[in-house]
Amino acid sequence: MKFFIDTANLAQIKEANDLGILDGVTTNPSLMAKENIKGHDAIMAHYKTICEIVDGPVSAEVFGTTFESIIEEGQKLAAIHENIVVKVPMIKDGIKAIKWFTDNNIPTNCTLVFSAGQAILAAKAGATYVSPFIGRIDDSNWDGVELIKQIVNIYNTQGFLTEVLAASIRTPLHIVKCAEAGADVCTCPLSSILGLLKHPLTDLGLQQFLNDASTMK
Repeated sequence: MKFFIDTANLAQIKEANDLGILDGVTTNPSLMAKENIKGHDAIMAHYKTICEIVDGPVSAEVFGTTFESIIEEGQKLAAIHENIVVKVPMIKDGIKAIKWFTDNNIPTNCTLVFSAGQAILAAKAGATYVSPFIGRIDDSNWDGVELIKQIVNIYNTQGFLTEVLAASIRTPLHIVKCAEAGADVCTCPLSSILGLLKHPLTDLGLQQFLNDASTMK
């Protein structure tokens, strides 16, 4: 399973990349706004900087909701760097745009996916990635990880090449469960990635080793 970091914060991207396990980055308008990135030129420059830090896919989301605006924005985003993946919302014109991008060799990430039916449409249109939002599904009293399992099973059965990118990750346990469910990619905050490092028995064992080592000096 590939690890993407879900942020527009350059310091967090660098920290995750320095771990040596980072495969890519996902962003969205909310994450850009959180970093106070405003204006077309600033947004484009920020994406370029991210692409220079990470040697892997960088999902850049369009702001438009019509076929024409999605295509126009997507082409501009794709021109920034060869690693840009155009992130398109799961709407009717979004599916039409994904098919257009597919036919023109521009990789896409279909976002805001909450059902297997939506995931089927994205795969049929040729999306490179499909992003089920499992944390938000959990918030609505459904099981997000079960949706990952369902989509993975459908894709394997039907031979779809679209990769399942588990998004809206809230905890380290989410990451483990998505790996068990067969997700191709997991995108999450830096805190969730670092959370995988932690276990109380590791801390206790390390302290015991250090205590014993100090007696050998």
